[in-house]
Amino acid sequence: MQYKKLWIGFWTVVVLSFIVLGYYGAELYRLAPPVPDEVVTTDGKVVWEGQQILDGQNVWQSIGGQQLGSIWGHGAYVAPDWSADWLHRECVWLLNAWSETEYSKPYSELDAAGKATLDDRLKREMRTNTYNVDSKQIVISPDRARAADAMSRYYAALFGDAEEFPEDVQFIADGGMTPSELRSAYAMPKNTIRDPERQELMNAFFFWTAWVCTTERPAEEGQVISGAVDKLAAEPSAPVTYTNNWPAERLVANAPSGAVVVWSVLSFVLLLAGVGLLAWYYAVLKSNEEEHTDLPPRDPLLALSPTPSMKATLKYFWVVIALILVQVGLGAVTAHYGVEGEGFYGIPLADYLPYSVTRTWHTQLAIFWIATAWLATGLFIAPAVSGHEPKFQRAGVNFLFVALLVIVVGSLFGTWYGTRQQMGLTMNFWFGHQGYEYVDLGRFWQLFLLVGLFLWLGLMVRALWPAFKQPGEHKHLLAMFLVASTAIAVFYASGIMWHRQTNLAIAEYWRWWVVHLWVEGFFEVFATVVIAFLFTRMGLLKTTTATAAVLFSSTIFLFGGIIGTFHHLYFTGTPTPVLALGAMFSALEVVPLVLIGFEAYENLTLTRAKPWVTAYKWPIYFFVAVSFWNLVGAGLFGFLINPPIALYYMQGLNTTPVHGHTALFGVYGMLGIGLTLFCLKGLASHKRWKTGILAISFWAINFGLALMVLISVLPVGLMQTWASVEYGFWYARSADFLQTDLMDTLRWLRIVGDTLFAVGIFGLTWFVLGLKTGWSTTDDEEPLFERAKQEPEWVTAT
Repeated sequence: MQYKKLWIGFWTVVVLSFIVLGYYGAELYRLAPPVPDEVVTTDGKVVWEGQQILDGQNVWQSIGGQQLGSIWGHGAYVAPDWSADWLHRECVWLLNAWSETEYSKPYSELDAAGKATLDDRLKREMRTNTYNVDSKQIVISPDRARAADAMSRYYAALFGDAEEFPEDVQFIADGGMTPSELRSAYAMPKNTIRDPERQELMNAFFFWTAWVCTTERPAEEGQVISGAVDKLAAEPSAPVTYTNNWPAERLVANAPSGAVVVWSVLSFVLLLAGVGLLAWYYAVLKSNEEEHTDLPPRDPLLALSPTPSMKATLKYFWVVIALILVQVGLGAVTAHYGVEGEGFYGIPLADYLPYSVTRTWHTQLAIFWIATAWLATGLFIAPAVSGHEPKFQRAGVNFLFVALLVIVVGSLFGTWYGTRQQMGLTMNFWFGHQGYEYVDLGRFWQLFLLVGLFLWLGLMVRALWPAFKQPGEHKHLLAMFLVASTAIAVFYASGIMWHRQTNLAIAEYWRWWVVHLWVEGFFEVFATVVIAFLFTRMGLLKTTTATAAVLFSSTIFLFGGIIGTFHHLYFTGTPTPVLALGAMFSALEVVPLVLIGFEAYENLTLTRAKPWVTAYKWPIYFFVAVSFWNLVGAGLFGFLINPPIALYYMQGLNTTPVHGHTALFGVYGMLGIGLTLFCLKGLASHKRWKTGILAISFWAINFGLALMVLISVLPVGLMQTWASVEYGFWYARSADFLQTDLMDTLRWLRIVGDTLFAVGIFGLTWFVLGLKTGWSTTDDEEPLFERAKQEPEWVTAT
């Protein structure tokens, strides 16, 4: 089979996509919302200096950053979005101040004409861009400076230990609640910030994030035209703010722009066209595909003699199971904080392990255990693929294991200690809590992990390289294996492209390189290659068929996936062309997922191919679950929030964790478990497995995940979306809305799915533990397979 066209297609997609991603990254550096040298009033009074805004960003990061509320819609969901919260309450304070001055009564008591007058004045006050490029100053009115001072005192009471708000700001609190009541609603402990100076710095940062949301981008900054797409995207029908008019806020006329609507419609059309074309291609491909009937009569993997380095990976998989247990436990605690904000069933847990920490650990451990499962699978597969055990390979595998343990323990301690507010801001950046979701670990730990990934890459290359010297069709699949392995090490480096005081808009650009490209992109390509190797090693797929499928599927996935990174950046201070490209290419990400059911069916039929394959029924079933959740979690729930018009109202609401849980655990977690079970099968003795508990575990995990989403998280998210459309984003995230009896009941309903899910995880743990103790195996051995007769020529040649 010829692969030249497939390789040309793959590299063309990758190179051109990164050119586009890089070009608009450079544009973002040029057009990012400016951080001023000073914020001054029209009469020359300095309100804040630019350095205070940057230091305030670091203070926000040190308390957990995106793990305690959110900024620009990115982060956690229990506390408010601080940018939208500041914006709305500042507007309310200004309207009332003007009303009292000019009409001697509160704004709420004005007639329609009076309100209309003040509303128009507010829009001009808030939307007019008063940033002076020459002096690098943001110039605000004395009234807005007074509003900023009021907001500063409001937040000082909230983040400190006050029991009451200052009298003149009490009216802007949700439902007239006290600081203590709001802290409970927001899952914030007392004295989240202990130092008044730090609090003032964070106030400056919150002001700037709100200013970005409501200040119109200069018209000349929209003229970034390098083609027809840019021209259409860069000339909106009306001025838009730096965040493309996000969040929805009627008081300042923040509403979806024409670009948001038009590009959303075009993304729907492109999705339908893409599905049609791929379905046609798939039909042609299947009609020309040769049926693989020469299946081995017995299990080839059982004839495999694990090398010392392969055996050394066993401890990785034990750690994977342990981390899953801890992560699920932390998830239960984090979810409970949504109904009991400062404790856990009466235990004052928030004093020692606040929500910002448990959520940090919950998300960070998900990345750690999934990545560990996949990396360990690579270390296990590499010598099996080449039939070669390099010198000192086992020592390298053991050293990497110790390094990864140090990184996990050290970074978890650092993120906890950072939120205790005992570290300086610079020290916190290096060793504490960076405050960016999924990349919360300090910069030192990031660099340590990056070195570890390159060490892993070195171990992979030296184990795989001898296979390239052997004849056969396998070299293209091996090359793809090395490409994916290299990408895993290289693209994590994007996480060190921002620095301690990098503009938040630019930091978000690089953060999504890690979260989207590294986790959702190249890890998925790597997993596709690993599964192909497993199935070819078992004789269930021809090498030629697997190679073509891997190259084609990777090309299709990355065609939408690389530029599709922009769909995370619609409203984070990026220019409008980013919105256009993100809308179109994120729609293309869904296209291959629509036909994922065929992959699920093919994986399912593999379990019935030969009697010996039934021994792999449940590991393969986890791959079937990957296909299901790829369609539902990544596809349906992903596209639910991907179009700009949908994300405009849904960003930062519970519709996002619907996608997050079903895609991260449903796809990557299930895949990690499936790969773990496959490797344990190859590492364990040849005794038959007792799979009863594994069957219960599989169904409990999947039904638990479905119930968690369908009866709790999704209904909450959809009701929040309704509130966002009707009243504004701030209200959808407010305590007024989220602390109602109905919302409380829906959050409690999550315990049904969570409990079933936990039963599945405990069952999986019990089964894996039983492989060591013997209660998960029988005394009967699997029928051995004669290695020399069935192994691929390129393996036995060594």
